This record gives sequence, C-alpha cells and structure tokens, in this order.
Amino acid sequence: MTLTYPEVGGTAGPGPLPAGYRHLHHRTAVGRGPVDFAVAGLAVTTWRMHRAARVLIDADGPRAAPGTRVTCGIGLGPARITGPCEVVRAVDEPRRTGFAYGTLPGHPECGEEAFVVELAADGTVWFTVTAFSRPATRLTRLAGPLVPLFQHLYARHCGRTLRRLTADGGPAGPRPGAA
Repeated sequence: MTLTYPEVGGTAGPGPLPAGYRHLHHRTAVGRGPVDFAVAGLAVTTWRMHRAARVLIDADGPRAAPGTRVTCGIGLGPARITGPCEVVRAVDEPRRTGFAYGTLPGHPECGEEAFVVELAADGTVWFTVTAFSRPATRLTRLAGPLVPLFQHLYARHCGRTLRRLTADGGPAGPRPGAA
C-alpha cells in the first residue's frame, strides 16, 4: 500500500500546509521542564497517549518510526471507524520529539497528521497537533463540516490526555511533588 496523498512531509513546516486540504493546528501546554518533556515525548511516540485517549491502536512497532504501519480505531462495534496510516517522519531532537503519519488506502480521510512535543526556552512543555486532510470516502464527504469539528475536538482531547499522563509521571508513576 502507498500513501494516499503526494505532499508527504507537509506537516514538517516551517512553511504553510498544502493547499486543497482542511488545516488543523492545535497547541496545548502539558507540563514544565525536562522531566515532563521526557514523559510526554515517550507517551506520544510509544502510542500511550493515543491509547489513553481511547483510540484503538494496532501498530507493527512499539514506537513511532518511519515506515511503521498503524491502524487507529475509534468508536465501538459497528460504529467503529478505522484508519490505516504509515509513520512518515519521526522527530527526535533535544527539545522536540514526536512523529507524523500519513493516510493509506482505506482511511476515511486523505492527508497527514503530526503529534509533536516541544520543550520551550521558558521551560513550558507544549504538545502540538498539526494536520492537513480532506475526505477520502463518501461518508466523510457527507459528514461535511462535522469532520473538522471532530478533528479539532480530538486534538483538544489528546492535549488534555497528554497533560494528565505527564502529571501522572508516565510509566514510572507520579513525579515527586505532583498534585
């Protein structure tokens, strides 16, 4: 299977997102300092944030890396929507970590979505979701303006989920002094 769009890497910036798609950019503060950055980055790149956000994840690797195939699913039973993707970019920098995946045939949308954690100079840990997409199926075309609304709500939900996971301290448990 090949990616369903030609603008692979379009979420990498710094320029504008590709034309002809709906654009999403949502940023959430999820913590402070290097420990929170490490916890948040690990949660994003190991699918923990997605799973904690109640997304079913079937990935062929334990961590997001270029070429990793992942199928995401939301909903229950016959109302479950699944979307196959492939990781197209991994970010592993001293102050930025995350990944972007692109859609494969069978995904209800066509495009790319990036999940990046950044440690800012002031110590704030930011989580950013950046995406460009357009409908790939009749159902998503019929859903019209509900799809971008859902995508925005999902990005906000991911931010809240990651903030909670970061405050909880990740797999090692709560950080000393965490409320």
